[in-house]
Amino acid sequence: MSRAEQYLSEALEAFDFGGELVGAVRYGHGHINDTFVVHTQPGEDPCRRFILQRISSAAFKHPEQVMSNIVGVTRYLGGKIAAAGGDPERETMSVWAARDGGSYFTDSEGSAWRCYPFIEGTVCLQRADTPELFAASGYAFGRFQRQLDGYPADTLYETIPHFHDTVDRLRKLKAAVEADSEGRVSEVGPELDFVYKREADCSVALDALARGELPLRVTHNDTKLNNVLIDRESGRGICVIDLDTVMPGLAINDFGDSIRFGANSNEEDEPDQSKVHFDLGLYEVYTAAFLEGAGGALTDAELAYLPWGAKLMTLECGIRFLTDYLEGDHYFHTQRPRQNLDRARTQFKLVQDMEEQWDAMRAAVEKLK
Repeated sequence: MSRAEQYLSEALEAFDFGGELVGAVRYGHGHINDTFVVHTQPGEDPCRRFILQRISSAAFKHPEQVMSNIVGVTRYLGGKIAAAGGDPERETMSVWAARDGGSYFTDSEGSAWRCYPFIEGTVCLQRADTPELFAASGYAFGRFQRQLDGYPADTLYETIPHFHDTVDRLRKLKAAVEADSEGRVSEVGPELDFVYKREADCSVALDALARGELPLRVTHNDTKLNNVLIDRESGRGICVIDLDTVMPGLAINDFGDSIRFGANSNEEDEPDQSKVHFDLGLYEVYTAAFLEGAGGALTDAELAYLPWGAKLMTLECGIRFLTDYLEGDHYFHTQRPRQNLDRARTQFKLVQDMEEQWDAMRAAVEKLK
C-alpha cells in the first residue's frame, strides 16, 4: 500500500461530499500528485463524482501558496465565465472546501489534500492524434489567457521559483558540467556545444520582460493537451486543469510549451533523431486556434515573440533533460539508460528545425494576427 492509500481514509473523512461514500480509486496518468476519483450517492439523485488529490510535497513545498493561487484564479474565472453566459461548473475547476472551510486538508503525516467536483462528459487525452484535437487545446489555452487578462499577476505566489527562467536553467547545466558527478560529460560534447552556441538566446524573453516590452501575466506553465478537458460530444476544449503551476509569467511561454509538446513528429524520447521533425503545419493549426481563443488579448509585442516562445521553451526543456542526465536522472523518471539524453537530443533537433523554418514561423503569426 502506498503512502497516499495509507492516509486516504483521513482525507475522505475531511470532506463533506453531500452523499453516501461509495468508494475511491486511483485515477488518471499523473506522475506528480496522487489522484483518486471519489464516487458518492446523494440520496435518490444520480451518483456524483469528485477528484481528490494528495499534493506532492516533493514538487510543492508550500501547498498553502499553491491553493491560494488556485482559489484566486478559479474564482476569477468563474465570474468571467458566468458574466459571459457560460457554465462555470463545466468551464473552470472549482475548489470543494474541506469540512473546516479551508481549501485543503492536512493529514496526520503533514501532506495536503484538495478536492474538486468531477466535470462529467469530458475526456482527458494524452496526445493529439488529430490536428483538430491540437487546435482544441490551443483554443482553450488562448481563452485561458483572455479570461485572465486583467488579473493582477503580481499577487500570485511563484510556486516553483525560476521555473521558466532559461538563464537559470543554463546556469544549472553549467554547474552540472562542472561537477560531472556521474562521469557523463565526456558523452555530451555535441549537445553542450549546441546549447552554448545559443547562450545569448536564453535571455531574449527575460530581457524583453525587463524592458517592459512583454507584460507579466497569469500563466499556466504546463500547457500540454492532457491539461485540457475535451467535451465528449463537441470535441471542444472546455476546461483547463492542473493549475498547480499557475504563476506570474509570460504568455509566449505557455504558447511555446504547447508547440514543443504537440508540433513534434515523434515521441519525446525518440532515439533516432532522423525521425524527429518540427511540424510547421501543426504549428500553424495551433497558432490559429490559440489566437482565436485569446481574442485580441495579446499585445503586438507578444505576437511578435510567439516564435521565440516556441524556440525558448524547447531549448529550455532540452537543457533540463541534459542537466538531469548529467546529474544521474534524479528528476525526470526514466525507464531505460540514456533516456534523458535522447529526450534532450529530441528537443535540440526541434530547435534546429525551428531555426531553419524561422521566417515561416514568423510569417504564420503575421498572417493570423
